Amino acid sequence: MIQTFIATALFFLRVSHLNDTELTGLMFTSLLLISLHAALVAAMLDISLDEHWKLWKKTHGKWYHSQLEELHRRGVWEKNLVLITRHNLEASMGLHSYQLSMNVLGDLTLDEIRQSFATLTPPTDFHNLSSEWPRSQMAAVPDSVDWRDQGRVTSVKMQGSCGSCWAFSAVGALEGQLARVTGHLVDLSPQNLVDCSGKYGNRGCYGGFIKAAFRYVIDNGGIDSEKSYPYTGQVRIAPSWGASFGDGGYIRMARNKNNQCGIALFASYPVM
Repeated sequence: MIQTFIATALFFLRVSHLNDTELTGLMFTSLLLISLHAALVAAMLDISLDEHWKLWKKTHGKWYHSQLEELHRRGVWEKNLVLITRHNLEASMGLHSYQLSMNVLGDLTLDEIRQSFATLTPPTDFHNLSSEWPRSQMAAVPDSVDWRDQGRVTSVKMQGSCGSCWAFSAVGALEGQLARVTGHLVDLSPQNLVDCSGKYGNRGCYGGFIKAAFRYVIDNGGIDSEKSYPYTGQVRIAPSWGASFGDGGYIRMARNKNNQCGIALFASYPVM
């Protein structure tokens, strides 16, 4: 950052010594280079996908600050589309057990998705402990369970660009337990956790951990409802990916299937 500042300062120092004609020439050259770069990027895009790109942007409410940014995002989107098409072709030949489809994340790279949506931050001193299940409570396990049918899951949420998946995970678990105990399904506030659980090791939009969120709720004597403390996707003191993700905003999780999605790595749940 210091090097960038120095380079910028030197650039403006040099520019300040230029006369009007030289400044005009410099600006013209800069615009020419930007236009040339945009033309080169555009030339690499598949024009047969123009209408599909427009439809995808409209469907997901996408807009960009500049033509260069849109061209970059279009290029990422096309690469992801190729990946999806290739995968689904392989799936049709039995090489995969699932198919992919384009969603709202289609213009993001894998690194960008990880930075925004994979922000679970387990504490370094976390230890997995076995949890004994009373034999008196054992029952036959059904082949499948849809918790929506039992009134334990609230509506699909969208966390936006805030890395608050940990807060939505904690809230989802609390909502289910609250519905089980009281019979009332209430949307609780992930924003409450994003804003207020920092001293427990959580970092707002930059990651956190479910167990720390539970500890805050216990010490706080509860958590606000979404209605009283609505989500903004920002830290006010300085499946949460929307209905277009997964199966209508939900995921299907297989039990005892090679630790699918790492679900057994940091198992944590509230008890009411």
